[in-house]
Amino acid sequence: MPGHLSIFLLSALVCISFTDSSADALDYPPEVAEALDAAGDHRIELEKVLEHYASADDSLKLQAAYFLVSNMEGHCYVTYMLCDSSENKIEFNVLDYPDFDALIAYLDSLEDECGELNFKKDKKIEDLNTISADFLINQIDYAFRAWREKPWAESLSFDQFCQYVLPYRGSNEPLESWRETFWEKYQGIEDDMTDPSDPVEAAAIINDDVKSWFSFDPRYYLHPTDQGLAEMLETRLGRCEDMTNLTIYAMRANGLAVTSDYTPYWANSGNNHAWNAIVTADGKAIPFMGAECNPGKYRLASKFAKVYRKTFAKQKDNLIFQERKQEGVPRWLAGKSYVDVTADYSDVLDVEVTFNREVPDTIDVAYICVFNSGEWKPIHWGRIEGRTVVFTDMAPDIAYLPALYVNEEILPFGQAFILGEDGSKRILSQSGEETISTRLISTTRRKQEISTDGIAVTFLTAGKEYELFYWLDGWQSLGKEVAGAEPLVFDNVPAGCLYWLVEEDSDNEERIFTIEDGKQVWW
Repeated sequence: MPGHLSIFLLSALVCISFTDSSADALDYPPEVAEALDAAGDHRIELEKVLEHYASADDSLKLQAAYFLVSNMEGHCYVTYMLCDSSENKIEFNVLDYPDFDALIAYLDSLEDECGELNFKKDKKIEDLNTISADFLINQIDYAFRAWREKPWAESLSFDQFCQYVLPYRGSNEPLESWRETFWEKYQGIEDDMTDPSDPVEAAAIINDDVKSWFSFDPRYYLHPTDQGLAEMLETRLGRCEDMTNLTIYAMRANGLAVTSDYTPYWANSGNNHAWNAIVTADGKAIPFMGAECNPGKYRLASKFAKVYRKTFAKQKDNLIFQERKQEGVPRWLAGKSYVDVTADYSDVLDVEVTFNREVPDTIDVAYICVFNSGEWKPIHWGRIEGRTVVFTDMAPDIAYLPALYVNEEILPFGQAFILGEDGSKRILSQSGEETISTRLISTTRRKQEISTDGIAVTFLTAGKEYELFYWLDGWQSLGKEVAGAEPLVFDNVPAGCLYWLVEEDSDNEERIFTIEDGKQVWW
């Protein structure tokens, strides 16, 4: 949404002057000049684009070229490789296996043989050093053609055009010319529309077509390199990232203001998620799932603490641009091109946390975490003033934990709490000597049922051992019990805490919970 994004727009772009008609007289805005310097020898290719539009009778296209060049730093194609414990590269193709379970079984067997497996970054190809003038000119010209010719696009401002139509990539996929493909494919759809000025109707028509030939496949969780258009046209399968990128191609090529929103970590389950949103001329963002569900009909499957939006423009309010005592930043929070749009999706609250101990002098940034796949993971940051930090625009009804970032690791620092709808914080900590006995039926959210003999139905594996933990500056064990037909019983459990019941040899996807009125309440 325009109000959210601090992008390089008209105020910076009007700094254009000519002392004569030659391209050499072009006075680049500072951000453009910096990008050209960073491009090194490749600046010649970028200047071809700028010179092309400087000599044309279309000042908006020159401003658009300035926007792309000034924000190009950091955008790239990244490939990943699977490595064993000795960092030897392992070649494999996800489509060689009939389904996700078979793929996981293969990797498990390989891990038994070769040691721990991990995906590592293989190559990083920077746009600033490789993009061609022909590619960029083609992208700009097709983007303007769509903006100016499609009836649903004419109400978009130049600001919205730059943010949501002009950018030539979705994430870190290979650069490919996709605009012409989808411009031709969807020619004339306005003739079949009830209201040709309605971008949501146009988006639904295009998405219905994409749904007919492209679909989600969990095997692509193990294909971390983002697919380009050519690969997706061949495989017709992908993960969420591929689905959102493909949808961005199809819709931006036709003048629709479409982007990708995401949550880095779900707040009440494992993993993460990315989806699309279409932005209307009045600034409203309507979520949907490309290749799956149309605008107005899509609902997120789990709870989010934060929603962020990918942008092409650098966002100078992001943590990576701030002066701070610590150089290190948790990996995804180090990004330059994302913006917080949680308020577009939920009521939000600013959360003030006061630590009960001194913060090290070397630290002035704190993080707020959600529990995801067995770990507390940072979802947002705040500046520490004395012992106090404020985390802005947090979604309520979620369990949070404050933390610091020390030696490239998240260090819990403060008490876990539930953020209420009214802004209250329910501290989840042992507050005295009180203990309880508890009967546990599951490791994750289940509908609680009572059998015909009055005993709670359990969702535990008979014969499996389970360990119960409570949170107090770390997970503290309360012992282990073997499951049978009835609920597990643990005695002398500290009251009022956050708990975690873990099955032996699990993947740590079990959820945290509180005990309320004798029942497990999930977070």
